[in-house]
Amino acid sequence: MPIPSDHIVKSFDEELKHLNQIIAQMGGLAEAQLQTAIEALVRRDANLATQAVQSDARIDELEHQVDSLSIRMLALRQPMARDLREVVAALKIASDIERIGDYAANVGKRAVVLAQVPPMRPVHVIPRMGRMVQAIIKDVLDAYVEHNADKAVGAWERDEEVDEMYTSLFRELLTYMMEDPRNIGPCTHLLFIAKNIERIGDHATNIAETVHFLVHGRTIEAARPKGDMTSFAMVSPPDAGGPETDKS
Repeated sequence: MPIPSDHIVKSFDEELKHLNQIIAQMGGLAEAQLQTAIEALVRRDANLATQAVQSDARIDELEHQVDSLSIRMLALRQPMARDLREVVAALKIASDIERIGDYAANVGKRAVVLAQVPPMRPVHVIPRMGRMVQAIIKDVLDAYVEHNADKAVGAWERDEEVDEMYTSLFRELLTYMMEDPRNIGPCTHLLFIAKNIERIGDHATNIAETVHFLVHGRTIEAARPKGDMTSFAMVSPPDAGGPETDKS
C-alpha cells in the first residue's frame, strides 16, 4: 500500500517520498555491503573485504540525511497520527540500517584477518547465514516501501532460523577450538562474524516490527521468535568421552 498523498501541503508528500527513497538507498547499500563482506570471506580476498568496510561511510552519510529531513518535518509540519508514524518509522528504520552497515563492516574487518591464515572448514556455514539474512533484509525493506505489514511479519518470523543456524555454528566452532588450540584464533573471528550476522537479523526484525506499527498503529502481539541457544550450549572436549556431547 503506497503512502497516502492527500495532504493539503503537497510538499509534505514530496518529503515523505524523499524519506522513502533515502531509506531504500540505505537498505540497498547495506545488503550489498553484507554480500561483499561474505564474498570476501569465502574468497579470502582482503581487498574486497576492505571495500566492504569502506562502504559503510556512505550509509552513515545517508542516515544523517534522514535525521535532518525528519527533524525538519517534525518541526515545520507538526505531523499527527499516521503522518507522525511515517516520520518516526523513518528515523527508527534508518537507525537499524545504519547498525546493519556497522555489523557488515565488522564482518569485513575480520575477513581481512582470516584471509591471512589457513582456511577453516566451518566457513561454509557463513554464506548460508548471510543469504538468509539478506533475504530477510530485502523483504522487510520491500514491506516498508509497500506498507505491507503481512510481508513484514513473514520476514520477522524467519529470524528464528538464523538464530538456530548461529547456535549450530557456535557449537561446531567450539569443538574445533577444543580439538586443536591452533584453531582458537581463526575460530574466534568466525564466531564474531556469525554473531554479527545474527545481530543483523535482529535489526531486520526491528524494521519488521516498525513497519507493522507504521501500518496498524500497534506492535506485533506475539513474542519475538528466538532460536539462539548459545547461552546454554556446552560441548564436552573430544578426549573426555569420545564425540562432543551437546548438554544444552
